[in-house]
Amino acid sequence: MSRLQWGILGTGNIAQQFAAGVNASRRGRVVAVGSRSSEMAATFAREFGIESSHGSYAAMLADRGVHAVYNSLPNSLHHELTIKSLRAGKHVLCEKPFALNAHESQEMFDAAQRAGGVLVEAFMYRSHPQTRAVLQEVKNGTLGRLRLIRTSFCYRTTRIDGNIRFVRELGGGALMDVGCYCVDFARLVTGAEPTMIHATAQMHPRGVDEIVAGTLQFPGGITASFTCGMSVQADNTAYICGDERFIEIPVPWKPPVEGAHYVVARGKPPRQDAGKPQPVGPLRQSHSVDAGMDLYGLEADDFAATVLDGAAPAVTKEQTMGNMRVLDEMRRQIGLSFAD
Repeated sequence: MSRLQWGILGTGNIAQQFAAGVNASRRGRVVAVGSRSSEMAATFAREFGIESSHGSYAAMLADRGVHAVYNSLPNSLHHELTIKSLRAGKHVLCEKPFALNAHESQEMFDAAQRAGGVLVEAFMYRSHPQTRAVLQEVKNGTLGRLRLIRTSFCYRTTRIDGNIRFVRELGGGALMDVGCYCVDFARLVTGAEPTMIHATAQMHPRGVDEIVAGTLQFPGGITASFTCGMSVQADNTAYICGDERFIEIPVPWKPPVEGAHYVVARGKPPRQDAGKPQPVGPLRQSHSVDAGMDLYGLEADDFAATVLDGAAPAVTKEQTMGNMRVLDEMRRQIGLSFAD
């Protein structure tokens, strides 16, 4: 088998982006889509040139032509439908956040182990070569001693009614929707788990967090801070700061196919340090990174490499479990429970 045949659970916006990406990938193609509505599934299939559409999730999981499932459903359905997919003999790429909590996540990985299937959390930004280039800069010591990571991921939506992000029972809220990226990024860059976790939130009348600010302390004196929100505008950038230089990433979460870039920079020394030796090199140096493929296509090919070649997953089980534990603690601190 040289190409992975995908089935997609769900027909929402993220499912549409993934379908377009897989269609542009080298090692995959979408052969089926499943929805609660036969009409929606058929419309989706026509739009993306998919052979089979199914009016139920169960019907799609029974499709023998499907090798791997992309679970794009609401957060509250990740646990149930991922386990059902694995039991049906499918490999699963599950959209972030992986589950509602670490306990559910562990049950999903246990099911994957029993079924002998590949199960990976979908953090697509990890598959872009920009992310890998930035991590290499940190590893090479370009920044000196790593001290600080600062990120934001915010947007303002006016569509509240019918928006699953504002439904507590479906696992909504800014932290689960976009804050999970910031937590994952900090843990990816440091390669460690936080020793201290703090979060504060502004809550929406619907009972979910609409703005969250978080701080993580890592071994070695590294601090990470982030802001995320569903009702606020922000720059949505990432900074990785050392004692010699810092990296500025203007578009960390959804880098473009062509022309993605990051900047390695250093500030001018304060006046009292002006006479001391300073790092050599320009104050700002921009690095361009071309991916050559749609971001979701890169993600699909990374998953295919794990399934077909035995390559290491873009997100390991340990990384997913670590992220979920941080999210669990942050939700505890802000008083957000998904239980009735």
